[in-house]
Amino acid sequence: MAISIKTPLTREMVKDLKAGDSCLISGVIYTARDAAHQRLCQLVEQSKPLPIDLKDSIIYFVGPTPAKPGQVIGSAGPTTSYRMDAYSPILIELGQTGMIGKGKRGTEVVDAMKKHKAVYFGAIGGCGALLSKCIKKSEVVAYDDLGAEAIRRLEVEDFPVIVIIDSSGNNLYETGREDYLKYNR
Repeated sequence: MAISIKTPLTREMVKDLKAGDSCLISGVIYTARDAAHQRLCQLVEQSKPLPIDLKDSIIYFVGPTPAKPGQVIGSAGPTTSYRMDAYSPILIELGQTGMIGKGKRGTEVVDAMKKHKAVYFGAIGGCGALLSKCIKKSEVVAYDDLGAEAIRRLEVEDFPVIVIIDSSGNNLYETGREDYLKYNR
């Protein structure tokens, strides 16, 4: 059974999530890819305010396609997450508690997640059109010049994800493989 999560995603909530948990997220999440992450980190370096509040936030690594008439957003499938690895530890330290993407994460990201109690969710790649049906509202809040990579504020309802890496560093990409090999030899 899926765990229902209502944002904001507090550190207390994060502590209860375990690698392999299926979750349904409802509430506000933000979008950002590598270009937006780079700009956010430049603002941090310059001690300037950020265009979004990172405290207890979830950032979805996505560059959605344009919405068709009558749609809130176009296809919204996850981007490969390692492209954000250089920036994620900084944002996690500033209060971000969740990330949604696909693929493995680097050691520095996992270390920051363990230290600051954050979680990495996986969304299924190739299902962008289906995932977009869970997005009820979308508005650009920063970096409109980046087009699909602009930061958006999304309101989502029952957005399906799986906990890939929990706040203790347990990693489904590792444990799932080990379990598979243990039971399929």
